[in-house]
Amino acid sequence: MHPLDLLKIKFQVATGAPKGGIGRQIWHSLRDIHQSQGWRGLYRGVGPNIAGNASSWGLYFLFYNMLKQRASGGDSAYQMSAGTYLLCSAEASAVTAVMTNPIWVVKVRMFTTTPDNPVAYRSLWHGLNSIYREEGMKGLYRGTSLALVGVSNGAIQFMGYEKMKVWGFDRKRKQFAAQGRQFGPEDDKLSNTAYTVMSGASKLLALVVTYPYQVVRSRLQNNATIHLYPTIPITISRTLKNEGLQGFYRGLGTNLVRVLPGTCVTFVVYENIAWLLRRGAARRESSTS
Repeated sequence: MHPLDLLKIKFQVATGAPKGGIGRQIWHSLRDIHQSQGWRGLYRGVGPNIAGNASSWGLYFLFYNMLKQRASGGDSAYQMSAGTYLLCSAEASAVTAVMTNPIWVVKVRMFTTTPDNPVAYRSLWHGLNSIYREEGMKGLYRGTSLALVGVSNGAIQFMGYEKMKVWGFDRKRKQFAAQGRQFGPEDDKLSNTAYTVMSGASKLLALVVTYPYQVVRSRLQNNATIHLYPTIPITISRTLKNEGLQGFYRGLGTNLVRVLPGTCVTFVVYENIAWLLRRGAARRESSTS
């Protein structure tokens, strides 16, 4: 999905009027990049993107599950409220956003430059080192306040996802009871289709509600337009004045095409691995008792 992520950032920082529909924009943009830079151009910045996504998801799930366990007192049967899910998700998102922000700054700047540009970063490490040397720690954490605003994205997504999961498991338990079957550890899993629909629907809701902050953050972090968008208030006012409300949703269509499959795959893989680990732990416990 990396080439679509590349396009999303390019669309977010662009100020010209988009031409044609979403499919036409995506196709022509990918074709132009391939013709001018080859396949390597379509995968520019893939290192920071992998590092950012892997660390973000890993840290997020780590902190989120720790906070959920703390909130439930370690009781797996405890039913948390939507507000508790929202709070746990927001806290985990905030910590993750602060820890990974430097990676996203490098990613945006690599996405918005070509390799032949004298100031272009060659890699994640080169980008981090260059920013620290030229701008200090402040440069590495440019856009962090907006990243913290963006915790609402993950909070809304996980609140919706968790409540849908609760509904799904309640329904499954009722079906088992109606059939006279016992609900065991091996049944503590929904279908991949259910996980796909739930993760996709919750992500779609969160993205539509919170997308404008991503556009503002990308414009702040883009080194080429730093003179046009030096601060959050100026970025918001200039975008609104020159492009209207639709300017805050630049690249949304591309982002939906990119992020929904990625999110669904991530959640399906995560839920299946978590289930396998739980089942393995239960079998080991039963064999030793």
